[in-house]
Amino acid sequence: MPLPIVFIDGDQGTTGLQIHQRLQGRTDLHVVTLPAEHRKNPVSRAAAINACDIAVLCLPDDAARDAAASITNPDVRVIDASSAHRTHPDWVYGFAQMSDAQKQSIASARRVSNPGCYPTGAIGLLRPLLEAGLLPRDYPISINAVSGYSGKGRAGVDEFEGPDAAQSIPFQVYGLSLAHKHVPEIQQYSGLSERPVFVPAYGAFRQGIVLTIALQTRLLPHGVTGTTLHTALAKHYQGSGYVDVMPMEQSRALTGIDPRQLNGTDNLRLMVFENDGHVLLAAVFDNLGKGAAGAAVQNLDVMIAGG
Repeated sequence: MPLPIVFIDGDQGTTGLQIHQRLQGRTDLHVVTLPAEHRKNPVSRAAAINACDIAVLCLPDDAARDAAASITNPDVRVIDASSAHRTHPDWVYGFAQMSDAQKQSIASARRVSNPGCYPTGAIGLLRPLLEAGLLPRDYPISINAVSGYSGKGRAGVDEFEGPDAAQSIPFQVYGLSLAHKHVPEIQQYSGLSERPVFVPAYGAFRQGIVLTIALQTRLLPHGVTGTTLHTALAKHYQGSGYVDVMPMEQSRALTGIDPRQLNGTDNLRLMVFENDGHVLLAAVFDNLGKGAAGAAVQNLDVMIAGG
């Protein structure tokens, strides 16, 4: 049986390079990329995408839409790593651990949209709690997150590692319009009925994310505590692979969270902290791993296995 052909469109970007590296040495698939002189040639790109089995789009949003629209071969399947199709009803959301049925949906999908980095942590924390009825769907959620500068893509790497790196700002909060493009994605797939407040930031480290959501138990259903929420998360992700929920006795011993602790892995770690009516939900992961390239490869493996 011939090996599946995987075409990476945009393999020179931050995510594309990471995906390419993860697939090097694999003997169960054949990776195709375009030579430099053909990367911006629409005819060459359309020919490559229509000749593959699975295309992985690592492109800006508009280019990803154009690439998807260029597909005429009905057998071509797509993983889009951009944000162009994340809330599109015809695309399957590529977070296999999100629910029991999601992995099977990805396995049989023709079009899969890779989750955003920040939404991976937010949805990973919120959806199980909302589905279990432990968190009201209209809870006034505020999400704070800090990513390594590679979350900006090549521009971020150039800013912090290029010739003018000494002028870079070591910590910067952004998204001050409170209209970040990840908000609709977080709301849709977590199951919130109201738009959450999302405050992202970049720090002076290359990669890694820590994302936190603060809750007050007085606004939760009667009797719900941090321990209740932790139990629900642990139950939801038990045996799921790639997602672990830190035992509360370990989280109680922490005095800080290093956003880089899972760098180089494709895993997501969730934590729950509580004290005197206050609960803090936290997620840590590599923005280039589970937050981007690692998730794309996980989805690719599910799609290949599912046929």
